[in-house]
Amino acid sequence: MDEQDLWILSYDVDGRDRSTASRVCHLIFGRRNRTTHDGVPTAYDQPGFIHRPGVVWVGQSVLILPHGDALELRGRLDTLGVSTGMGRLSIERDQLTVFRRRRRAGVRHQRGRTIGSQ
Repeated sequence: MDEQDLWILSYDVDGRDRSTASRVCHLIFGRRNRTTHDGVPTAYDQPGFIHRPGVVWVGQSVLILPHGDALELRGRLDTLGVSTGMGRLSIERDQLTVFRRRRRAGVRHQRGRTIGSQ
């Protein structure tokens, strides 16, 4: 990751607009899709922005991204009518690792939500 070209992006979705909130969740966190292949039901993962190299999910509605990814995400969020804010970020690699999310034991992430192990 190029520490010289990192950007912080925040976004805000009106909580009453559940359709847009769901689309944003899929865009950021990815989703599991289902289809049929040769008549056989098949599921596959569609990764979100947080799965891209160099992207750090800081917390609710805030990500640190390489410049190109930040521009792409902002454009896609703007298309959905989502409010965004973006600015250049200067941070050392060892300081950036503090913001990387670590999964807690017994907890997994699914469709943008944290759920207890099953």
